[in-house]
Amino acid sequence: MGRSQETFSKKEKEKKRLKKKQDKQKKREERQANSEGGGLDNMMAYLDENGNITDTPPDPTKKKAVFKASDIEIGIPKKIEEDVDPIHNGRVEFFNDSKGFGFIKDLDNQEKYFVHINGVLEEIREGDKVSFELERGMKGMNAVRVKKA
Repeated sequence: MGRSQETFSKKEKEKKRLKKKQDKQKKREERQANSEGGGLDNMMAYLDENGNITDTPPDPTKKKAVFKASDIEIGIPKKIEEDVDPIHNGRVEFFNDSKGFGFIKDLDNQEKYFVHINGVLEEIREGDKVSFELERGMKGMNAVRVKKA
């Protein structure tokens, strides 16, 4: 007659597995008994006419306005063209004749702009008051069409 294939440890593991399964089933039943339920209606939240979150649907008589889908702008709003004088006034802060570049400080907003010798109409030196226009360069705004003021 052969010995049983079930050892003590196998029996204990099986008991633990069954107990865990029963505990899990018991917890599931408790959750179902204690939950409010109600489905989607219970989870819905609404905004009232003042922008506050409530659990009651809004009153259609207090509806303020109707929006057209074409009035809603998605993304960055279009830039409004402003009539700004393209000519700026500034002072040459630094200019290197041998390398052919320098910097001009705008008198209005104290910004410094790069200037290359190709963008200069007249010969300029450090400390000169100049008038210039701005143009977008590879690394930011560049002063172009620079001449003494």
